[in-house]
Amino acid sequence: MPPKTLCPITRADFLAKAEPLKIDIAGHVVIADPREFSTGSFGWYVNSKAPVTIDGKTVSVQIGMNLIVVGSKELAGKDKDAAKEPPKEG
Repeated sequence: MPPKTLCPITRADFLAKAEPLKIDIAGHVVIADPREFSTGSFGWYVNSKAPVTIDGKTVSVQIGMNLIVVGSKELAGKDKDAAKEPPKEG
């Protein structure tokens, strides 16, 4: 089994600094916004509709997309544990 990918950014840094992503679907640009998912992972999310042309006919497609930062779910427990720890004296 390959080793798990470690997430190189903290949840706080991602939520503070991640910018929306522009995604092109058949020439129609949608914007995926940064967010934290209920699973504890984080990434980007978009839900939209877009026109797609097939053989000269335009159909409407529903777009639902999650872009999840690999390894971010494993941070869920670490982030919660860090929040519970009392401040270090020193």
